[in-house]
Amino acid sequence: MHSAHDPYVRVRDAREHNLRGADVDVPRDVLAVFTGVSGSGKSSLAFGTLYAEAQRRYFESVAPYARRLIHQVGAPKVGEITGLPPAVSLQQRRSTPTSRSSVGTVTNLSNSLRMLFSRAGRYPPGAERLDSDAFSPNTAAGACPRCHGLGQVHRTSEESLVPDPSLSVRDGAIAAWPGAWQGKNLRDILDALGYDVDRPWRDLPAEQREWILFTDEQPVVTVHPVRDADRIQRPYQGTYMSAHRYVMKTFSDTKSPALRARAERFLTSAPCPVCGGSRLRAEALAVTFGGRTIAELAALPLADLAELVEPDGPDGLPDGGTEAARVLTGDLRARIAPVVELGLGYLSLDRAAPTLSAGELQRLRLATQLRSGLFGVVYVLDEPSAGLHPADTEALLAVLERLKAAGNSVFVVEHHLDVVRGADWLVDVGPGAGEHGGRVLHSGPVAELEKVAESATARFLFDRSPAPVRRVREARGWLRVGPVTRHNLRGVTAEFPLGVFTAVTGVSGSGKSTLVGELAEEGEGVGRLLRVDQKPIGRTPRSNLATYTGLFDVVRKVFASTSEARARGYGVGRFSFNVPGGRCETCQGEGFVSVELLFLPSTYAPCPDCGGARYRPETLEVAYRGRNIAEVLDLTVEGAAEFFADTPAVARSLRTLLDVGLGYLRLGQPATELSGGEAQRIKLAAELQRGRRGHTLYLLDEPTTGLHPADVEVLMDRLHGLVDAGHTVVVVEHDMTVVAGADWVIDLGPGGGVSGGRIVATGPPARVARTPGSTTAPYLARALP
Repeated sequence: MHSAHDPYVRVRDAREHNLRGADVDVPRDVLAVFTGVSGSGKSSLAFGTLYAEAQRRYFESVAPYARRLIHQVGAPKVGEITGLPPAVSLQQRRSTPTSRSSVGTVTNLSNSLRMLFSRAGRYPPGAERLDSDAFSPNTAAGACPRCHGLGQVHRTSEESLVPDPSLSVRDGAIAAWPGAWQGKNLRDILDALGYDVDRPWRDLPAEQREWILFTDEQPVVTVHPVRDADRIQRPYQGTYMSAHRYVMKTFSDTKSPALRARAERFLTSAPCPVCGGSRLRAEALAVTFGGRTIAELAALPLADLAELVEPDGPDGLPDGGTEAARVLTGDLRARIAPVVELGLGYLSLDRAAPTLSAGELQRLRLATQLRSGLFGVVYVLDEPSAGLHPADTEALLAVLERLKAAGNSVFVVEHHLDVVRGADWLVDVGPGAGEHGGRVLHSGPVAELEKVAESATARFLFDRSPAPVRRVREARGWLRVGPVTRHNLRGVTAEFPLGVFTAVTGVSGSGKSTLVGELAEEGEGVGRLLRVDQKPIGRTPRSNLATYTGLFDVVRKVFASTSEARARGYGVGRFSFNVPGGRCETCQGEGFVSVELLFLPSTYAPCPDCGGARYRPETLEVAYRGRNIAEVLDLTVEGAAEFFADTPAVARSLRTLLDVGLGYLRLGQPATELSGGEAQRIKLAAELQRGRRGHTLYLLDEPTTGLHPADVEVLMDRLHGLVDAGHTVVVVEHDMTVVAGADWVIDLGPGGGVSGGRIVATGPPARVARTPGSTTAPYLARALP
């Protein structure tokens, strides 16, 4: 038993995910970094065990009624943990923020600004003082009534609904209407209403075109379908819906992202004519502070906003410097300071959260924590350096040191070697991924890791040998983009070389993703264009590695062709857990059932009938080489590659997954358990297995995010292999070892936001590394041999 003053957090027998009874002691009040290759178990230790247990203990102290209102995680699989303080987690959440979420709402800065206007703003003579809610576009009191606080109105036009007026209605002139039966139904109703559906659209009278596209009427008519010889079709009652009404209804009501995206193609967006895009009611916009409205202040970069409300700034404190103004502007400045310190001063309060990268979002939440003044807690962070330029990583380390100095323990899951070197304590998990990992190889000072022969991290942390010199490839042609004026890019023109590996660099917010986003398939010399992003490959546990890559279809065919399956009359569908037939109906193929415990978190237990196998016992009686379908889904990619070595269609899929370093994932691993980096590599593998024809332009936005340097090596081999095969690869990247190995670099900057958006340097890495005025140059120079 340890004393009450034991300075360590001690974990015994951790078995979460792939951890194999791991024991580890980590001191409190230090900056401790958890490292290891992707899938080694470091997140299972930091988040799945330490943070989950701290949260569980906290919930034990909460009143049972309140406990029901909070999303809770289950108890981790661990023997015991002692010395664990309360914990705060800052994960790179994969959930998508809504369009109403902004930098201001994420950081709570909007509340401070609204309070400032409510209490210290200058009101028009005779105007009533407004509550702070009246300055928010997300409340009924503040939102502009015309656009409901969104700032944009969506309209349709004849040009957007009917792109080709030479077609008749029957031939599909109204592109906005749905396809298949529903679209045919609407055309039949028009016919029954007496409109000429066989005449070219442009030849129809203007009033008819107007009614067909824009009427709000919904007449019900009897339709007599043309009878097919092979089936009897009876007359039915059909309700007409204009193209405009259909598009608007789909856009606002549908839960399907694909349908919503389709409807969006037929809409044009324009700033709201009533509020001019400011999203607020006229009463709120009539109040000013320092001669500006709240919308004007929310549109300023945060660094400029902080200067503006400085009491001894150029303007002094505006509006008479009342006591309320002094207190509220002081609060605002104090809240903005850590955001600027973390290199995010280029963001404005009204910047929509969905346009931020995962790294930017996490740093905003980190800045909010700096203001909270908590001490004695464990902060558990998930790769805070993700999406950070090396110049910003120095500021991040300073912030982590401040959290520690305030009396907290900071536990960080991290791959960035500069952050690892700056740690007080290092926990290295490995040696490999999946079943080859799950052991704690080292827990102690950073320098002592050099003695651990098994560690994949040690090789990169202490390797002094210079990188091999790579021959720079010559461009086969050029793809010109621009002039681009979007976000902070102002009339920027860039040239991307074809047939080589290009890295786009620059500090966060310099405009890299915006520029690469302008690359289009129409470019000369581009056969096809493929964006490989980090969005999830599925939103439910039913979607997994095997279903996404198409591998599962082949595996099911293999099972359906066994003599046992043929004798029983089992087809391919019998081996799917997504449709009735072969699956276990108790859990509907999920493998687990939710158990509602009134005052405790809902817990998931293996299905009592199939025991987690997802299938009926009869389905599991069919075996291929001694394994049933559930056992095959439980294999890792590596294990499956051996098992299916002589089945070419399966082996090819598995080979590409191994090539991008995903050998540790299980075939049936739910999509919800995969990180963004894993999802991106699965998409890349799915593309690589297709057998490529013609020239492809591959665009990857920070492909090394979430990857250990050992995994980066594997991924870069594949990407350089694509270039050697005649394709073009463009990556947005902060990892200087990757940039140093590129053929061409386009560096944006020099800063972020308004001080970025320009091309600072282009050329081979060695030339860019010598460019004066480039923030990237000194860091790139260090990485070059």
